[in-house]
Amino acid sequence: MPLVEHLRELRNRLAKGLLAITAVTVVALYYSEQLMTFLTKSVPKCPPGVTSSGGNCAIISFNTLMAPFSTTIQISLTTGLVVASPIWLYQLWAFVAPGLHRSEKRYTYAFVGAAVPLFFAGAYLAYLILPVSVKVLISLTPEGSANILSLADVLDFTLRMVLVFGLAFELPLVLVMLNLTGVLSGKRMARWWRGVIMGVFIFGAVITPTTDPVGMIALAGPISVLYFMAVGFSLLNDRRRVRNNPDAHLSDDEASELDLTPSDIDDVRPVSAGRTALPEQATGDTEAGRAQRLNGYDDVT
Repeated sequence: MPLVEHLRELRNRLAKGLLAITAVTVVALYYSEQLMTFLTKSVPKCPPGVTSSGGNCAIISFNTLMAPFSTTIQISLTTGLVVASPIWLYQLWAFVAPGLHRSEKRYTYAFVGAAVPLFFAGAYLAYLILPVSVKVLISLTPEGSANILSLADVLDFTLRMVLVFGLAFELPLVLVMLNLTGVLSGKRMARWWRGVIMGVFIFGAVITPTTDPVGMIALAGPISVLYFMAVGFSLLNDRRRVRNNPDAHLSDDEASELDLTPSDIDDVRPVSAGRTALPEQATGDTEAGRAQRLNGYDDVT
C-alpha cells in the first residue's frame, strides 16, 4: 500500500483500540468503589472511631478536595488499559504483522505466549505478598500515633508493586531471546550465575517499593529459579545448534573445509537450434570446442 493508506490503516486501528479502552473505562467508573476496596484490601483498616492505633492498623482517607475525583479517574483508566489490552495489542499486531516473515511471526507468537503468563504470575505474586509488606511497614508506626494513609498513595503503592513484579518476571525471557538470536550463549550464562544471583537480590532490594526483606526475597527467589530455567533452555538450544551446524567448532577467522570431490555432469541437451546449454566454458582446440565457439567467444559469453 502507499504511505497514505498505511497512515489511514494506523489511524483506524488506533481508533479501535482507544474505543475499547474508553468503553472499559466507562464500565470501570460504575464499579470504581468496588475496585478501590479490592485494591486497598491489603491494608489492615482501623475500626470506626479509632484514631490512635500505633502499628496495628491504618486509616485511609482523602487529603485534598480533588483527590476523590482524580483517584476515581486513575483507577478507571488503569482498569481500562489492562482489561482492554488484548484488543489494542491485537490492533497494533494486525498493523505490524503483514510486514513480518513467517519465521518472525513464529518467534513473536512464542514470545507473547510466554510473556503474558509470566507477567500475570509476577502480578499475582505481588498481590499475595502485599498484605505482608504492608503489615511490616505499618508495624514501624510508634505506639500512640495514628497511621493515616492517603488512598492515592495506597493505590500507587499497589500498582507499582504489581508492575515491578510483572516486568521483573520478564527478565529470564529476555535472556532466552538473546540466546535464540545468538547474542548470548548458555555457557556464558552459566558462568555468570554467582554475579547474576547477587545482582537479582540487589535489584529486588532496590526496585521494590517496600524496605522489608519479604518483598526482596519474594521477588528475587522466583527470578533466580526462572534464571536457571533459562540457562538450562539455552544450554539445550546451544547443543541443538551445534548438531545442525557442522562448522560450529571453527573459530571466526578459520575457514571450513571445501569438498573438492569431482562429480559427474549431466548430459548436455540442446536448448535452441544450433546452440547447446554449456555446463562450463569450452576450452581446448578440439572439434567440440571449435563448434561451441562463435567469433572467438563461446555461447555462454
